[in-house]
Amino acid sequence: MAGRRVVVFPSSAELGPVLAHLVTTRAEKAIASHGRFTLGLSGGSLVSMLSKELLALPQPDCSKWVIGFCDERLVSFDDPESTFGLYQNQLFPKINIPESGILTIDSSLPVAECAEDYACKLKQVFPGEEFPVFDLLLLGMGPDGHTCSLFPGHPLLEETKKIVAPISDSPKPPPQRVTMTFPVVNAARCVAFVSTGGSKATVLKVLGGGKASPYPAARVAPTSGELFWLIDDPAAAALTIQVERPGAGAKL
Repeated sequence: MAGRRVVVFPSSAELGPVLAHLVTTRAEKAIASHGRFTLGLSGGSLVSMLSKELLALPQPDCSKWVIGFCDERLVSFDDPESTFGLYQNQLFPKINIPESGILTIDSSLPVAECAEDYACKLKQVFPGEEFPVFDLLLLGMGPDGHTCSLFPGHPLLEETKKIVAPISDSPKPPPQRVTMTFPVVNAARCVAFVSTGGSKATVLKVLGGGKASPYPAARVAPTSGELFWLIDDPAAAALTIQVERPGAGAKL
Protein backbone atom coordinates (compact mmCIF):
# COMPACT_ATOMS: atom_id res chain seq x y z
CA MET A 1 0.00 0.00 0.00
CA ALA A 2 1.31 3.42 -0.95
CA GLY A 3 0.12 4.82 2.38
CA ARG A 4 -3.04 5.81 4.18
CA ARG A 5 -4.13 9.42 4.52
CA VAL A 6 -6.82 10.35 7.02
CA VAL A 7 -8.13 13.76 6.08
CA VAL A 8 -10.59 15.58 8.37
CA PHE A 9 -12.87 18.43 7.33
CA PRO A 10 -15.07 20.64 9.52
CA SER A 11 -18.20 19.30 7.82
CA SER A 12 -19.40 17.51 4.70
CA ALA A 13 -19.79 20.93 3.05
CA GLU A 14 -16.00 21.27 2.98
CA LEU A 15 -15.39 17.60 2.24
CA GLY A 16 -17.60 17.39 -0.86
CA PRO A 17 -15.65 19.71 -3.18
CA VAL A 18 -12.37 17.98 -2.27
CA LEU A 19 -13.92 14.61 -3.10
CA ALA A 20 -15.11 15.87 -6.49
CA HIS A 21 -11.65 17.27 -7.23
CA LEU A 22 -10.07 13.94 -6.28
CA VAL A 23 -12.34 12.17 -8.78
CA THR A 24 -11.64 14.57 -11.63
CA THR A 25 -7.88 14.72 -11.07
CA ARG A 26 -7.63 10.94 -10.89
CA ALA A 27 -9.71 10.78 -14.08
CA GLU A 28 -7.33 13.12 -15.90
CA LYS A 29 -4.32 11.15 -14.67
CA ALA A 30 -5.80 7.79 -15.70
CA ILE A 31 -6.88 8.97 -19.16
CA ALA A 32 -3.44 10.44 -19.79
CA SER A 33 -1.84 7.18 -18.64
CA HIS A 34 -4.01 4.51 -20.24
CA GLY A 35 -6.80 6.15 -22.18
CA ARG A 36 -9.73 5.71 -19.80
CA PHE A 37 -10.85 6.18 -16.20
CA THR A 38 -12.43 3.31 -14.30
CA LEU A 39 -14.48 4.31 -11.26
CA GLY A 40 -16.33 2.15 -8.73
CA LEU A 41 -19.25 3.82 -6.96
CA SER A 42 -21.06 3.08 -3.71
CA GLY A 43 -24.47 4.19 -2.51
CA GLY A 44 -25.78 5.83 0.63
CA SER A 45 -25.05 9.47 1.35
CA LEU A 46 -22.22 9.38 -1.19
CA VAL A 47 -24.72 9.56 -4.06
CA SER A 48 -26.07 13.00 -3.30
CA MET A 49 -22.71 14.41 -2.21
CA LEU A 50 -20.83 13.25 -5.30
CA SER A 51 -23.63 14.19 -7.69
CA LYS A 52 -23.94 17.69 -6.28
CA GLU A 53 -20.23 18.41 -6.21
CA LEU A 54 -19.35 16.94 -9.62
CA LEU A 55 -22.12 18.96 -11.22
CA ALA A 56 -20.81 22.11 -9.51
CA LEU A 57 -17.51 21.78 -11.37
CA PRO A 58 -16.87 23.03 -14.88
CA GLN A 59 -18.35 20.28 -17.07
CA PRO A 60 -15.91 17.38 -16.79
CA ASP A 61 -15.35 15.27 -19.90
CA CYS A 62 -16.69 11.86 -18.87
CA SER A 63 -16.67 10.33 -22.36
CA LYS A 64 -13.77 8.04 -21.42
CA TRP A 65 -15.10 7.07 -18.01
CA VAL A 66 -16.18 3.50 -17.18
CA ILE A 67 -18.31 3.21 -14.05
CA GLY A 68 -19.00 0.09 -12.04
CA PHE A 69 -20.66 -0.44 -8.69
CA CYS A 70 -18.83 -1.66 -5.60
CA ASP A 71 -22.04 -3.38 -4.57
CA GLU A 72 -25.63 -3.32 -5.67
CA ARG A 73 -28.99 -4.35 -4.27
CA LEU A 74 -30.95 -6.93 -6.24
CA VAL A 75 -33.94 -4.69 -6.88
CA SER A 76 -35.37 -3.03 -9.96
CA PHE A 77 -33.68 0.17 -11.08
CA ASP A 78 -36.74 2.25 -10.19
CA ASP A 79 -36.62 0.99 -6.60
CA PRO A 80 -35.27 3.62 -4.16
CA GLU A 81 -32.84 0.98 -2.87
CA SER A 82 -31.12 0.71 -6.29
CA THR A 83 -27.73 2.41 -6.24
CA PHE A 84 -27.70 2.68 -10.02
CA GLY A 85 -31.21 4.13 -9.92
CA LEU A 86 -30.13 6.86 -7.49
CA TYR A 87 -27.19 7.90 -9.65
CA GLN A 88 -29.39 7.72 -12.73
CA ASN A 89 -31.79 10.16 -11.08
CA GLN A 90 -29.14 12.55 -9.78
CA LEU A 91 -26.03 12.37 -11.97
CA PHE A 92 -25.67 10.20 -15.07
CA PRO A 93 -28.00 12.03 -17.48
CA LYS A 94 -26.27 15.31 -16.59
CA ILE A 95 -22.75 14.24 -17.61
CA ASN A 96 -21.50 13.02 -20.97
CA ILE A 97 -20.82 9.44 -20.03
CA PRO A 98 -21.90 6.96 -22.71
CA GLU A 99 -24.49 4.38 -21.70
CA SER A 100 -21.96 1.66 -22.55
CA GLY A 101 -19.65 3.15 -19.91
CA ILE A 102 -22.03 2.32 -17.05
CA LEU A 103 -21.84 -1.32 -15.93
CA THR A 104 -25.13 -2.32 -14.33
CA ILE A 105 -26.33 -5.59 -12.88
CA ASP A 106 -29.10 -7.64 -14.48
CA SER A 107 -31.60 -7.45 -11.65
CA SER A 108 -33.92 -9.97 -13.34
CA LEU A 109 -31.52 -12.82 -12.54
CA PRO A 110 -31.38 -14.88 -9.34
CA VAL A 111 -28.73 -13.50 -7.02
CA ALA A 112 -26.01 -16.11 -7.73
CA GLU A 113 -26.47 -15.78 -11.49
CA CYS A 114 -26.57 -12.00 -11.17
CA ALA A 115 -23.16 -12.03 -9.45
CA GLU A 116 -21.69 -14.30 -12.13
CA ASP A 117 -23.14 -12.12 -14.88
CA TYR A 118 -21.68 -8.97 -13.33
CA ALA A 119 -18.31 -10.66 -12.91
CA CYS A 120 -18.39 -11.49 -16.64
CA LYS A 121 -19.12 -7.85 -17.46
CA LEU A 122 -16.13 -6.76 -15.41
CA LYS A 123 -13.87 -9.36 -17.03
CA GLN A 124 -14.83 -8.04 -20.46
CA VAL A 125 -13.89 -4.52 -19.39
CA PHE A 126 -10.68 -5.67 -17.67
CA PRO A 127 -9.42 -8.42 -20.00
CA GLY A 128 -6.37 -10.35 -18.91
CA GLU A 129 -6.51 -9.20 -15.29
CA GLU A 130 -7.03 -11.79 -12.56
CA PHE A 131 -8.76 -9.11 -10.52
CA PRO A 132 -9.99 -5.88 -12.12
CA VAL A 133 -7.77 -2.90 -11.31
CA PHE A 134 -9.98 0.16 -10.93
CA ASP A 135 -8.41 3.60 -11.02
CA LEU A 136 -10.59 4.74 -8.13
CA LEU A 137 -13.10 3.11 -5.80
CA LEU A 138 -15.34 5.27 -3.64
CA LEU A 139 -16.49 3.45 -0.51
CA GLY A 140 -18.69 4.14 2.46
CA MET A 141 -18.76 2.49 5.85
CA GLY A 142 -21.82 1.54 7.86
CA PRO A 143 -22.17 1.98 11.63
CA ASP A 144 -21.29 -1.72 11.96
CA GLY A 145 -18.05 -1.25 10.02
CA HIS A 146 -19.27 -2.91 6.82
CA THR A 147 -18.19 -1.70 3.41
CA CYS A 148 -19.49 -2.72 0.01
CA SER A 149 -21.85 -5.52 1.09
CA LEU A 150 -19.16 -7.17 3.19
CA PHE A 151 -20.57 -7.45 6.69
CA PRO A 152 -18.95 -8.34 10.04
CA GLY A 153 -18.63 -12.06 10.61
CA HIS A 154 -19.87 -13.00 7.15
CA PRO A 155 -18.12 -15.80 5.20
CA LEU A 156 -17.64 -13.46 2.22
CA LEU A 157 -14.93 -11.69 4.19
CA GLU A 158 -12.70 -14.67 3.41
CA GLU A 159 -13.51 -14.90 -0.31
CA THR A 160 -10.30 -14.95 -2.35
CA LYS A 161 -11.30 -16.32 -5.77
CA LYS A 162 -14.44 -14.51 -6.93
CA ILE A 163 -14.37 -10.93 -8.10
CA VAL A 164 -18.10 -10.45 -7.52
CA ALA A 165 -19.98 -12.47 -4.92
CA PRO A 166 -23.68 -12.92 -4.17
CA ILE A 167 -25.14 -12.35 -0.74
CA SER A 168 -28.67 -13.48 0.06
CA ASP A 169 -28.61 -12.94 3.83
CA SER A 170 -27.54 -9.33 4.20
CA PRO A 171 -28.17 -8.17 7.78
CA LYS A 172 -29.15 -4.82 6.28
CA PRO A 173 -32.15 -4.89 3.94
CA PRO A 174 -32.65 -5.64 1.15
CA PRO A 175 -31.18 -9.09 1.84
CA GLN A 176 -30.14 -9.97 -1.74
CA ARG A 177 -27.13 -8.13 -3.14
CA VAL A 178 -23.99 -8.56 -5.18
CA THR A 179 -20.67 -7.16 -4.01
CA MET A 180 -17.08 -6.74 -5.06
CA THR A 181 -14.74 -8.84 -2.96
CA PHE A 182 -11.66 -7.74 -1.05
CA PRO A 183 -9.21 -8.93 -3.75
CA VAL A 184 -10.85 -6.46 -6.16
CA VAL A 185 -11.05 -3.64 -3.63
CA ASN A 186 -7.41 -4.05 -2.68
CA ALA A 187 -6.26 -4.24 -6.30
CA ALA A 188 -7.42 -0.65 -6.98
CA ARG A 189 -4.98 2.13 -7.77
CA CYS A 190 -6.79 4.38 -5.32
CA VAL A 191 -9.52 3.80 -2.72
CA ALA A 192 -11.31 6.62 -0.94
CA PHE A 193 -13.64 6.13 2.00
CA VAL A 194 -16.15 8.88 2.69
CA SER A 195 -17.49 8.77 6.23
CA THR A 196 -19.45 11.58 7.86
CA GLY A 197 -21.58 12.15 10.94
CA GLY A 198 -21.34 11.40 14.63
CA SER A 199 -22.85 7.93 14.20
CA LYS A 200 -19.54 6.84 12.66
CA ALA A 201 -17.30 8.13 15.46
CA THR A 202 -17.14 4.94 17.53
CA VAL A 203 -16.58 2.58 14.62
CA LEU A 204 -13.89 4.80 13.12
CA LYS A 205 -11.50 3.19 15.56
CA VAL A 206 -11.26 0.86 12.55
CA LEU A 207 -8.46 3.21 11.53
CA GLY A 208 -6.33 1.84 14.32
CA GLY A 209 -7.17 -1.76 13.47
CA GLY A 210 -5.90 -4.28 10.99
CA LYS A 211 -6.78 -7.72 9.69
CA ALA A 212 -7.62 -8.76 13.25
CA SER A 213 -10.23 -6.02 13.48
CA PRO A 214 -13.85 -7.21 13.48
CA TYR A 215 -14.72 -4.38 11.10
CA PRO A 216 -14.64 -5.30 7.40
CA ALA A 217 -13.57 -1.77 6.45
CA ALA A 218 -10.30 -2.39 8.31
CA ARG A 219 -9.38 -4.98 5.69
CA VAL A 220 -9.23 -2.39 2.93
CA ALA A 221 -5.52 -1.94 2.29
CA PRO A 222 -4.68 -1.54 -1.42
CA THR A 223 -1.74 -3.73 -2.35
CA SER A 224 0.06 -1.00 -4.26
CA GLY A 225 -2.49 1.82 -4.39
CA GLU A 226 -3.43 4.85 -2.33
CA LEU A 227 -5.95 4.84 0.51
CA PHE A 228 -7.82 7.94 1.66
CA TRP A 229 -10.25 8.33 4.53
CA LEU A 230 -12.20 11.55 4.03
CA ILE A 231 -14.18 12.29 7.17
CA ASP A 232 -15.79 15.22 8.96
CA ASP A 233 -15.25 16.47 12.50
CA PRO A 234 -18.27 14.66 14.01
CA ALA A 235 -17.04 11.34 12.59
CA ALA A 236 -13.49 12.05 13.76
CA ALA A 237 -14.48 12.89 17.33
CA ALA A 238 -12.98 9.74 18.88
CA LEU A 239 -9.84 9.46 16.75
CA THR A 240 -6.48 9.40 18.49
CA ILE A 241 -4.33 8.87 15.40
CA GLN A 242 -2.55 11.58 13.44
CA VAL A 243 -4.76 13.18 10.79
CA GLU A 244 -4.53 15.89 8.15
CA ARG A 245 -6.69 18.99 8.46
CA PRO A 246 -6.43 20.86 5.17
CA GLY A 247 -7.27 24.51 4.85
CA ALA A 248 -10.02 26.02 2.72
CA GLY A 249 -9.70 25.23 -0.97
CA ALA A 250 -7.28 22.35 -0.37
CA LYS A 251 -6.79 19.62 -2.95
CA LEU A 252 -5.54 16.07 -2.46
